[in-house]
Amino acid sequence: MIPQDIAMTQVSNHPGSNSSNAGRMVIVLVLAVAVGAFFYFDLGRFLSLTALQENRNSLLAFTDANFVAAVAIYLGAYAMVAGLSLPGAVILTLAGGFLFGAGLATVLVNVGATTGATVAFLTARYLLRNTVEQKFEKWLRPFQEGFAKNAFSYLLTLRLIPLFPFFVVNLVSGLTRVSVGTYVAATALGIIPGSFVYAYAGRQLGTISSLKEIASPNVIAAFVLLGLLALVPVLYKKYMAQSS
Repeated sequence: MIPQDIAMTQVSNHPGSNSSNAGRMVIVLVLAVAVGAFFYFDLGRFLSLTALQENRNSLLAFTDANFVAAVAIYLGAYAMVAGLSLPGAVILTLAGGFLFGAGLATVLVNVGATTGATVAFLTARYLLRNTVEQKFEKWLRPFQEGFAKNAFSYLLTLRLIPLFPFFVVNLVSGLTRVSVGTYVAATALGIIPGSFVYAYAGRQLGTISSLKEIASPNVIAAFVLLGLLALVPVLYKKYMAQSS
């Protein structure tokens, strides 16, 4: 039996822990409400190729009449979709290409997606990293050390190759010890090719009948090649280390 005064002392010695746990609970609650609302109200129906094609004239008219507002709404929507790991990023990229042109849309997609990805990255780090490291420290330590040495190249490869889901890379990266600056730089650079391809395709929105037409085997193979090229510095460093 712990005396009451000792127990109260132990509790008072950890006020930061209680506030930290409360902060985590608030974040989890906000995320759950936001994601739940998205699916409950079926907001995903607005982020489909059919919906985009049916409303392209009204969207284009709104953009022409309210360009600054359209850009702000677009950036906010893209950051929200990426930050909450919601489906619809590809449709938003197509919409950006149609409304703003391939060049400007690529820039806007980069800003919105990188912002949302960074939010997801920091959220995963704040909510999960300490718990995961404590439970799996023995297995994670070698991975953490190897990943940290070549974090930029590894992240760049993951971003360039479209086979790795965007939201998975966001969340898993948050569990590593990669710096925020490295994460942001690799993300912003790595998503440029894919953003441009889909934004450019958005200019021919009326002729697209399926998203598979855009992500053709040749396009995917080109992205994979770019991703593998990003690993060249890592392989070179390992080769030099073994040679010496």
